[in-house]
Amino acid sequence: MKTVLMVAEKPSLAQALAKILSNSSMHSRKGSNSACSIHEYTGKFLGEPGVRFKMTSVCGHVMGLDFMGKYNSWDRVDPVELFRAPALKKESSPNLHMPKFLEREARGCDYLVLWLDCDKEGENICFEVIDAVKPAMNRPRGNEQIIFRAHFSAITDTDIKRAMNNLGEPNKNESDSVDARQELDLRIGCAFTRYQTKFFQGKYGDLDSTLISYGPCQTPTLGFCVERHDKIQSFKPEAFWVLQVPVTHPSGKTLHLEWDRVRLFDKEVAHMFLNIVKGNDQAKIVNVTKKEKSKSRPIALNTVEMLRTASSGLGMGPQYTMQMAERLYTQGYISYPRTETTHYPENFDLRGTLKQQVGSSDWGNAVKELLAQGLEKPRKGADVGDHPPITPMRAATESELGHDPWRLYDYITRHFIATISPDCRYLQTTAHFEIGKEKFTCTGKTVIHPGYTAVMHWQAIVGDENLPPFEIGEVCIVDEVRLVEKQTSPPDYLTESELITLMEKHGIGTDASIPVHINNICERNYVTVIGGRKLKPTTLGIVLVHGYQKIDPDLVLPTMRSAVEKQLNLIATGKAHGDAVLQHGLDIFERKFKYFVHNILGMDELFEVSFSPLAASGKPLSRCGKCRRYMKFVQAKPSRLHCSSCDETYSLPQNGSIKLYKELKCPLDDFELVLWTTGSRGKSYPLCPYCYNNAPFRDMRKGMGCNECTHPTCIHSLGQNGVSGCVECDNGALVLDQTSAPKWRMACNKCNVVINFGEHIHKISVAEDSCEECDSAILDFAFNKAKSPLEDGATEHSGCIFCDPVLKPLVGIKYAAMKLARAGRGRGVRGRGGGRGRGRGRGRGRGKPKDKMAQLAAYFV
Repeated sequence: MKTVLMVAEKPSLAQALAKILSNSSMHSRKGSNSACSIHEYTGKFLGEPGVRFKMTSVCGHVMGLDFMGKYNSWDRVDPVELFRAPALKKESSPNLHMPKFLEREARGCDYLVLWLDCDKEGENICFEVIDAVKPAMNRPRGNEQIIFRAHFSAITDTDIKRAMNNLGEPNKNESDSVDARQELDLRIGCAFTRYQTKFFQGKYGDLDSTLISYGPCQTPTLGFCVERHDKIQSFKPEAFWVLQVPVTHPSGKTLHLEWDRVRLFDKEVAHMFLNIVKGNDQAKIVNVTKKEKSKSRPIALNTVEMLRTASSGLGMGPQYTMQMAERLYTQGYISYPRTETTHYPENFDLRGTLKQQVGSSDWGNAVKELLAQGLEKPRKGADVGDHPPITPMRAATESELGHDPWRLYDYITRHFIATISPDCRYLQTTAHFEIGKEKFTCTGKTVIHPGYTAVMHWQAIVGDENLPPFEIGEVCIVDEVRLVEKQTSPPDYLTESELITLMEKHGIGTDASIPVHINNICERNYVTVIGGRKLKPTTLGIVLVHGYQKIDPDLVLPTMRSAVEKQLNLIATGKAHGDAVLQHGLDIFERKFKYFVHNILGMDELFEVSFSPLAASGKPLSRCGKCRRYMKFVQAKPSRLHCSSCDETYSLPQNGSIKLYKELKCPLDDFELVLWTTGSRGKSYPLCPYCYNNAPFRDMRKGMGCNECTHPTCIHSLGQNGVSGCVECDNGALVLDQTSAPKWRMACNKCNVVINFGEHIHKISVAEDSCEECDSAILDFAFNKAKSPLEDGATEHSGCIFCDPVLKPLVGIKYAAMKLARAGRGRGVRGRGGGRGRGRGRGRGRGKPKDKMAQLAAYFV
């Protein structure tokens, strides 16, 4: 029996595809990495019946580009070396073991069908999957094709089965263009980011940003926001004068006339016209024009327009909008949400798509009327050759989708209906008046047929007055003549919608990456989102852009990235070689980087004016072990300690609170310990500021607290408080948290697993002995006498928390609440038999370590 392995981009997508292709007769099982499932069924492939199908998935990119070992050190490597440093592909999510999982599932398979998203990133993931599975597959016979690519735009029975019957090949050129973009962005971004982060964070204490990053797309995006800010700051208001003349029509209706001269900037001339008009008490109608006009229906919806409207009309950020759109797509409610095309294909079933919406309580009547009267031919848009425009694929209700996904689905559906609805038609009536020799007008609109605005009601013609009937020669009474002084106003801050338009116009990013770049400048604290989804640059964002403009304006102008994008598109279309484009781009940016470093003081002058030096920032917290003076705690991101006497800065763990730890000192360097904590529901551990930045032992590295320290006698170290290996992650250890009393707990020193022991415990300490069954450390408990779980009111007990029948009920596994959003658990809690076991040492199969130091050595190996 032949076997076909099929791979989708997400687990939920794999399940949906398998359900369609198997007609819901599949069998599912969990994969070895616990994140992906395998759905199996039997069917026909390439005309051959009785073929076994295995549908599984990846979780986005299988591999990611990174530098080799030593080049990941910010302290040991000159950033300029990153332009030529060796880079290699590494697993994007090492915990998922995705290549190993794919290889295992590919064993014995004869064919591979790739169901990755049909864009450039999807093509790149195709070849990552091919590299993982091809060595394990059965060898082809002769020149037989064994690798196929499915092209689809929606998760519907029709689209998926059509794709299965029309399989193609993956596009190597598009994949190469993604590889080139990844390497360019990695090398350029890391070189600039490392240099300027180290330079400025070492001098200033109130930057309030963990990373001072540069990105070939991110920085021009910020440049647009700062450019608008500069226009606002440099704007000088100018006074002008307007004549306002309300008149009364013979019908009794008051009309407000518009002056043909609109406004004047000369006050004396404006007063002259005021006196001319004031000398008349009648306004004579000299002409009346009536003209039928139309408001064109929209063209088909692409990603950029969806992001623009979601931001300006729905108040949703671009990143959030794409998340909602992807969810709707994977659930089969809309077509593929990443597309630049605004023209429906000739064979697109517009009528069939529209019929699905007949039962809607919101727009069902409009759909029925449209089907009865006939569909309008959609306006001609741009056919970029990627995916069809975004359309609804099946009917839905708000209760099915949830509030925010429904609002986006509502807009997409209304937009689709509008593209095949008639134009909005209205009659525009303009009456021309004379008061003396000055001319005025009054205009009104009357809707003839609402057309598409009956569905897209926010574009309906409203708010215009319906004028009374006018006749030439008719006279109206002038009620009042006013000369009003006004001032020109500055432009407002860029909205997300306007920024997206500018990025598209200048070729910054793609339809898929535009939301990411906007989100990045927000997260880096370069801009803040204010009311109306406007983007206001922060001081840091403004100073950065002005600094780039002072040193090398090309670094912030959109022209550089636009040129790179054009070259990357040449790779995608097979008109240029990837290596040549990559080397050309790196050569240019390497020269620019060297020039930037040489002239960095020009940017530093701007930072000096805007930010405070480290010595003047923060509050005294703990004593330095070198000079015994107090170091200042700088709370602004990234939080750190600075000793102004020694002129030394010490990094600290982020995303938590820092406080002095009982004025205790590190036995190695005499620095006072500090405590890092994420609160009562999170994790806590003490650390020595000097050891945290300068690993004291060979088996330690920078960034380790006392819960990972291998000091043999320090009461805060792993050696004294380590209990067992983590129950979830592969390389962590569970460490007793001595700071957690009276609500005692222990936590993994690598992941966010926390084990609570409950209340009513006076004291817990780690004994020298180990459990004979699981090799965990024995713990000594002292309970509250009134609420002791021990018989006869005993208060003291020693045992293994995983094996002792008295202590096992006390254990409750939880996950630490972190201050920043993190990825989910990824995998379920593993049982005692899985992975490396709970033992702190080598595990049960290799013999128990003789002492605690041997256990620690085994742990770090």
